[in-house]
Amino acid sequence: MIFSLPDLVEEFLEYLEVERNLSPLTIRDYKHYLNFFNDWSGANAPVSKPSDITLELVRKYRVYLAHFNSPNGNLPLKKVTQNYYVIALRSFLKYLIRKDIAVVSPDKIELPKTESRSLKFLDREQLERLLAQPDMSKDRGVRDKAIMEMLFSTGLRVSELCKLDRDQVNIDRKEFGVIGKGGRARVVFLSDRAAIWLEKYIARRTDSFKPLFIRYSGNQEPTVNGEQMRLTSRSVQRIVDKYCRRARLPVKVTPHVMRHSFATDLLLNGADLRSVQELLGHKNVSTTQIYTHVTNAQLRDVHKAFHSGNK
Repeated sequence: MIFSLPDLVEEFLEYLEVERNLSPLTIRDYKHYLNFFNDWSGANAPVSKPSDITLELVRKYRVYLAHFNSPNGNLPLKKVTQNYYVIALRSFLKYLIRKDIAVVSPDKIELPKTESRSLKFLDREQLERLLAQPDMSKDRGVRDKAIMEMLFSTGLRVSELCKLDRDQVNIDRKEFGVIGKGGRARVVFLSDRAAIWLEKYIARRTDSFKPLFIRYSGNQEPTVNGEQMRLTSRSVQRIVDKYCRRARLPVKVTPHVMRHSFATDLLLNGADLRSVQELLGHKNVSTTQIYTHVTNAQLRDVHKAFHSGNK
């Protein structure tokens, strides 16, 4: 049986890919976190076998993380980032237990509570200001308008949006399927307005490239299906940020803020939590519940009716 730590980490990453069906980006993150631990332990307390990972070793590792400065900007790692490193290690230990390898119980490695982050979303007036920024006289402006309308209409993750192909989206039916996190399939829907702008964008396209959203900068790549022309997630983030700054919004808008705005809009207008969970592609409803503290109209009505300060 394989017992060397690097080999077991490699097995674990294969398990995440094949059995857990996690995304390549998630697997890349796990690999980074575990390699970081392996490099640290190699320099401080060499781990030749899994049983060498003791609670005392983990404690020292966490102290190191707490004082470690990020290469970007030489700033300390945020608490939530430190937790990612520990979560990866705990997941690895759970995998080893599944293989009947004797290791310290991951349940004994507690995660400190982190400060809850405020949920950012746009209200209707802010959203309209953002969507009004693109220049409709230019192909790029129509593309950007279609992108932002789709983000708000569908609640797509930016990675899901960028993976879309032209033949995947049925504008007439105003719906299409996507494969989200964990390989979970779901149906998403276009609003009437999003469908109109998407149709206008596609009508202006004179190419036969397969990707739904393409770049206009740089040289056109003479590939068979135009895959090299596909917009990246980073490009979409820059697009949204550009119009956020142009609209002078008080909230830093990202594609994920558009996703938050989609969910919040549904709940404020009476959608039930389970339906929003399905539309967002959340595995657990507990993930969707982060929106309820800002959208619970019933609690607002109770406060309005019964709090003495409202009399």
